[in-house]
Amino acid sequence: MASIGILFFILTVIIISSGNAGFINVKCKPESKGQFGQQSLLECVILTGKEVTEAKVRVVIWKKGDKTVLLLHNGKTMPEPGYSFAEPSWNESNMNVSLLITNTAVDHEGDYKCEVITDSGDDSSETTLRVTAKYSIPTIQSTPVKMTLNTDSVLTCESGGGYPKGQLRWFDVDNKEWTVSSKMEANLTENGLFHLSSKLSLLRGSIFSKYTCVVFNASGGKEFEATYELPSDPEKLDRFPTASKIVAPLVVIGSLITGLLMALLLYRRRSQRGHQEVCTHELDVEEGSDQETKYQDRLA
Repeated sequence: MASIGILFFILTVIIISSGNAGFINVKCKPESKGQFGQQSLLECVILTGKEVTEAKVRVVIWKKGDKTVLLLHNGKTMPEPGYSFAEPSWNESNMNVSLLITNTAVDHEGDYKCEVITDSGDDSSETTLRVTAKYSIPTIQSTPVKMTLNTDSVLTCESGGGYPKGQLRWFDVDNKEWTVSSKMEANLTENGLFHLSSKLSLLRGSIFSKYTCVVFNASGGKEFEATYELPSDPEKLDRFPTASKIVAPLVVIGSLITGLLMALLLYRRRSQRGHQEVCTHELDVEEGSDQETKYQDRLA
């Protein structure tokens, strides 16, 4: 019965004020953005014409679709839970009829209509609320856990708590994108937010040392990223030795060869010197023998 009385009152006021409909004008901000879990404001004000000196607000109705979320009637405000006037001390002379949502959820997103009836006329205006929620920092896991450059592997990137539906994209160490090689799933949670999961399959022999997973929101803006770096692969390093590993043995071998050559040269020099000394000694012996023979011949 109470609802029938309120409806009858509203219709009566509309009929009485229809002749002055052009004296007031309700203006709402066309679109507002609300952050999940925070307060959201739908701005609407009543503008009066020059003919109106002091308007009195009789009825304010805020609707989301067909559902009334706030009703002002006979100076009494009757809001649904989570809704209120933006100004707590609102009164019938206040031309600010903005709507405040105290704890924004995904369900609050949509089109709203503000209807106002005053003693100088009536009007209405519409506005839209867009809800957004930031995604969490991504996490990356590998399968197998001990991933190497020489095994087929899968990297799984996950990020949640975001709205609207976003995207996970993959980049390698050279910032080349590999998203086309991945498969992403987006699942709605109980609170209406999205949980994103993306799997990137990697084939042995074509794996980079580092991959980055970046989460983008529905507007294409970058929010957070995570990086996965592969551990060093000894087998891979052995197949592709570095320059230092090649040069070091060569230096050692070169030093050994140089030492051997110097030792051989020294040995040859010593051998030649010894041979010369022997030849000189033999010559001296022969000369001595000849002199002794000549001396004996003289004595004879």
